[in-house]
Amino acid sequence: LELEQVQERRSAINILIKRYGPTLQDVFDLERRAKFELENIDISDEGLRNLEANVVAARTEAASLANQLSAIRSEGATALASAVTEELHGLAMAGASLLVTVVNTGDLGLHGQDEISINLSAYPGAAPRPLGKGASGGELSRIMLAIEVVLAKGKTTPTFVFDEVDAGVGGAAAIEVGKRLARLSKQTQVIVVTHLAQVAAFADNHLRVEKASDSTFTATSVRRVEGEERVAELARMLSGLGDSENARTHAAELVELSKTL
Repeated sequence: LELEQVQERRSAINILIKRYGPTLQDVFDLERRAKFELENIDISDEGLRNLEANVVAARTEAASLANQLSAIRSEGATALASAVTEELHGLAMAGASLLVTVVNTGDLGLHGQDEISINLSAYPGAAPRPLGKGASGGELSRIMLAIEVVLAKGKTTPTFVFDEVDAGVGGAAAIEVGKRLARLSKQTQVIVVTHLAQVAAFADNHLRVEKASDSTFTATSVRRVEGEERVAELARMLSGLGDSENARTHAAELVELSKTL
């Protein structure tokens, strides 16, 4: 029972820190300020009238700021949708368009009064649908990449990690995915897990994950591949045959293509 009480207290403290922190000292400071303000509240008729006036003024200011935020969001939604749609056209989704809508719910909260939705029109004339319903797995991967590429221009994220962002993608679309990942890497560090040579070819550093095992032990290692060994690895990823001359030629072409960015 004592352990349970300690855990409950720690949980309650963590909730307070999350809400009023970031440190426990901030919580204590807030408590002292709140007690001081409570003890000094003027509860006379005039004092109550002043408090009510302050509440009205605060609500009016909050509503005004929320309206300004809604306007900024609406403007940003249009710009975001346009930029992402342009990226999608370069990712073999030529007829697709992204729509970002901002709806004023009239319910003012901590983050404003808006409900924001992201929808996809998969082809010209198609009704916009929520991303989870209007896009395939491969399309979702490309949409996510397009959004990240656009957002990266306005923020400083130290590292992006993409785990099989090319799922369901192949051919020309895979090459375009590789190009955009490479362009994104010019602004920030990008780590990509991929099984596609068309994507791996655009990497500055190509790391191969290898697994070895015997009857009693399995080990996984990561090794950097360079030069001809990298061409052979890309050829293996393309055809399953690292010694295929045709695959090696194609792999070398991909490496040369990556150098043009």
